[in-house]
Amino acid sequence: MKSDFLKYQAQTTPHPLAMEISHAKGSYIYDTKNKAYLDFVAGVSACSLGHSHPKVVNAIKTQLDQYLHVMVYGEYVQQPAVELSKLLAKYLPMPLESTYLVNSGTEAIEGSIKLARRYTGRSEVIAAKNAYHGNTMGSLSLMDFEERKKPFLPLIPDIKHIAFNMVSDLAKITENTAAVILETIQGGAGFIEPIDNYLNKVQERCNQVGAVFILDEIQPGIGRTGKLFGFENYNCQPDIVVTGKGLGGGLPIGAFTASKEMMDTLSDNPKLGHITTFGGNPVIAAAALATLKEITETNLIAETLEKEKLIRKHLQHKHIKEIRGRGLMLAALTDNSELTNDVILQAEDKGLILFWLLFEPKAIRITPPLTISNDEIIEGCRIITSILDKF
Repeated sequence: MKSDFLKYQAQTTPHPLAMEISHAKGSYIYDTKNKAYLDFVAGVSACSLGHSHPKVVNAIKTQLDQYLHVMVYGEYVQQPAVELSKLLAKYLPMPLESTYLVNSGTEAIEGSIKLARRYTGRSEVIAAKNAYHGNTMGSLSLMDFEERKKPFLPLIPDIKHIAFNMVSDLAKITENTAAVILETIQGGAGFIEPIDNYLNKVQERCNQVGAVFILDEIQPGIGRTGKLFGFENYNCQPDIVVTGKGLGGGLPIGAFTASKEMMDTLSDNPKLGHITTFGGNPVIAAAALATLKEITETNLIAETLEKEKLIRKHLQHKHIKEIRGRGLMLAALTDNSELTNDVILQAEDKGLILFWLLFEPKAIRITPPLTISNDEIIEGCRIITSILDKF
């Protein structure tokens, strides 16, 4: 199977990990030799409830027996999508009540850019340096990493950049600005949190000049940081909130939510201002609804902060210089990128799944399922420190 994978399936790197998967359950992934791997990555923050959570699986099976895709997004009333959108509105502050369901986080970013330009009549979009919002053409345009952008030029115009957490840069937000889009916590840059009320200051500046404030909650959202939405930690409220990853319970989803007034501008002049065939797919919406209910109706969100403390306690080591992030969105930074690389690769041999971050080569990604147990956390940390002990 591995040789066919390398031959017939398009690759994203020259050297994929290429683990051959048999099945996955709870906090573990099993290969075709039935070796168990403790998952400290959760599909890159996507599998909030671990693997094959029974409530998610049951919701999928129930929906499978009723209907699958029936019509393009927004034409037919489909109960799972309606209930999911309504539940998101329940937990988001007013006026964030209208959700557009799509197929991935990067598509939700694309939709949010279009919405901001349509609503304001402006074109300029401001993003942060070292930001990552996805890899489609619009999302890629928001990145300031020229090495990654150059092969795909030209990208969409009128993009400017500010430094995350640098208040003096906010003067670049003007009456020409359609939107400012930021990650609530910078992901690829190394899980960098906003400081000194930064996001609130961005919000205030956007309000002053009539720009739309977009927050990318694709990673920090859906309970991962001790709140249902990461921005709840930082005294701010976006005009558009983008979600994805952990919302789907392991299935592909994205969403952008705004006021009804703002969202309605996509429905006319022109009609079909944004359109997707499979957005709001009933099976995926059913899985997401079950996921969101489980996260909001249990103690999982509060437990993320206790689990963070446990990870920080058991990852104290001379070769770990810093642990960034909040809740179960953590990055452990080692002495250097070579050591980080060794730890990640050796951990797989020892039955622990770790991963890298895009722009911070010294960082070890630690984003396990919210359902991970304390014993599993301690075991995963033990494996990491046992590897570090060799250096």
